[in-house]
Amino acid sequence: MPAVTTPFDAAGRFDEAAYCANVERLLDDGATGIVAGGCTGEFWALSHEERRRICDVSREAVGGRGTLIVSTGAVTVDETVALTRYAATASVDGALILPPYFVKLADHEVYAHYADVSAATELPIMLYNIPGNAVNALTPALADRLADLPGVVAIKESSSDWSNYYATFLAVRDRLRVFCGPSSVFGVPAVALGADGTIDCFPNIWSPGGLDLYFAPKQGRDADARAAQELGQRLTELFTSEGRTLYPATKAAMDMLGRPGGGTPRAPLRALNGPERDGLERGLARLGLI
Repeated sequence: MPAVTTPFDAAGRFDEAAYCANVERLLDDGATGIVAGGCTGEFWALSHEERRRICDVSREAVGGRGTLIVSTGAVTVDETVALTRYAATASVDGALILPPYFVKLADHEVYAHYADVSAATELPIMLYNIPGNAVNALTPALADRLADLPGVVAIKESSSDWSNYYATFLAVRDRLRVFCGPSSVFGVPAVALGADGTIDCFPNIWSPGGLDLYFAPKQGRDADARAAQELGQRLTELFTSEGRTLYPATKAAMDMLGRPGGGTPRAPLRALNGPERDGLERGLARLGLI
């Protein structure tokens, strides 16, 4: 399930037409669903009204063609509950919820946050471990506890640490669906191990090839799987080196490749310009993508 971008028009508003075109393209290429309004979707820069609108537009775009997961995580319980309840009214299939971010919490405080949200909502919850962004980590031990909460059905493990991913998988696989977040880094071995799916930003620019990080190992196409993983790792390095960061680089690459849904990220992110953009274009050419 690709983590889709949130495009903005020239006035900085949510570009619904470009968004729907990207979702339709990804589903046509074989995606089994999408994850909307998450980190790739710049949720931190969106108002609550915009986040609610993403629920509605995503439902319209996906229709009955796949699973729709929407990010509803926020710092406070009340905000998270309000967004999750709205997502349920929009017929979203599940809520991606990261732990409260910025303020450093103890494990029992993170657990209490999820317990309060779970008790106040009915939408299935996908836990989201991304400590590089959220500060607070869902360690394997904490994920093991959270797996027993009512309503928690899955986890997106995006620590980018194979040892942490593997330990989490072993701890919760009998109770939760486990999705590999950084599939561009180790999606193929994760799927071979038994991951239920992959969630990544790269299919926005690399599709249907990026979807093979899941389908190739699942179907026993070993050579294709190896090639896809190698390209995924090289793309990850390209998008996060020489002054580039992942989300602006993703949107810039989408523009270069003529994919809908790119454009300018919302501040505090900045569009790639100058040497950073030129280097990205050269790198994509070296990899045979343009």
